[in-house]
Amino acid sequence: MRTVALIGANGHGLSHRRAIAPLHEAGKLRLSGLCDVHPIQPTLDTPVPAGTRVFSDHREMLRALRPDVVIVCTPPHTHLPVATDALRAGSDVLIEKPPVLSLAEHRALATVLGETGLACQVGFQALGSAALSRLRHAIRAGQLGTVTAIGAAGSWQRDDAYYARSPWAGRRSLDGRPVLDGALANPFAHALMQALTIARASTARWWPRRIEVERYRVRPIEVDDTACLRLTLDAGIPVTIAVTLCGEEFIAGQVAVNGTAGQAILEYPTDRLRLPGEPGLSTVPGRASLLENLLDHRADRSVPLIAPLAATEPFTALLEVIQAAPEPAQIGLPWLETSGEPPTRRVTVVGINDAIRRAVRYRALFSELSVPWAVAPYRRVIGAKARRAAGAASRAAGAGSHHTRGSEPAIE
Repeated sequence: MRTVALIGANGHGLSHRRAIAPLHEAGKLRLSGLCDVHPIQPTLDTPVPAGTRVFSDHREMLRALRPDVVIVCTPPHTHLPVATDALRAGSDVLIEKPPVLSLAEHRALATVLGETGLACQVGFQALGSAALSRLRHAIRAGQLGTVTAIGAAGSWQRDDAYYARSPWAGRRSLDGRPVLDGALANPFAHALMQALTIARASTARWWPRRIEVERYRVRPIEVDDTACLRLTLDAGIPVTIAVTLCGEEFIAGQVAVNGTAGQAILEYPTDRLRLPGEPGLSTVPGRASLLENLLDHRADRSVPLIAPLAATEPFTALLEVIQAAPEPAQIGLPWLETSGEPPTRRVTVVGINDAIRRAVRYRALFSELSVPWAVAPYRRVIGAKARRAAGAASRAAGAGSHHTRGSEPAIE
């Protein structure tokens, strides 16, 4: 039976423990170890199974257990060293998103994969969605005609407690290392990754060539809680992302794909989809488990990974641009409304939902829509040399996971 260990068992690690529990009970895997720098406490829905050992040092756990698969659910700036330790110990790795925070880190991890011949799956669980698979099939079958634009919108709320959840929350860096816990890089990372995956299904020239980003904040934090970003792909297709954690009415997370023959809408958190000619969103059941897929891959390397490290490289390239962008602009008090008291206090940007919808509809940045608090965007062009270097890292990572840049994630 395959053994699995979890590094970072508290906080978001609880969600992994909930996912592991039924697999452990069913005998599909054995949870051999849990590790966290803080004491691990069992809860009603996340008991520590009998025989599961608990550690506070991940290196000690790796030496003692030699697990088949290690889940890395530690702060983003620790992903590279922790994942490297696990790979060097002989474990395949499931690493939370964002996997790494720079292309240099991506290349370093890809190098370790190539040297060890092991695999790294990245925690973009929405890539295992049958709804996404159906949308990609529709695009390739020509149901949308030629894709002309892709947009993603999301409007959520986070209270004061969210930014007190950990020492790295709301930080741009910690102890001299990038953290980038912003709306684009963390909560809405799935929106960005979904858009990139759909772009890849739409054109062979899907790599981002030009990036424009605007970042804003309403609290005394170092990262964005509201942002818009526009990519121009090598094929010339615009990809617009507009999101906020200070929203009015809730927008779960929608990706709109416009084509010459119609529009498709994917609500990625709920796996609901509308294709051209359909009256509304409908649920497409089925979402593959990244952990089970990784276990299948370990048993048979011909089984492709759903979210291999190589497929996340353009996402990391965008994070690097976001990290280089100026500090987020402060949105002033005239445009804010607050409700509640700390730690449940929430701040809302007045009119933000309208701005988000218009940004996606018109493929525009906030500053181009005369939004009163908007500032000029940060722009970056990714040259051909940088794209070639990035592609080399993808091929190295693909060699380690038996998955190349030219192939697609497994779920179709």
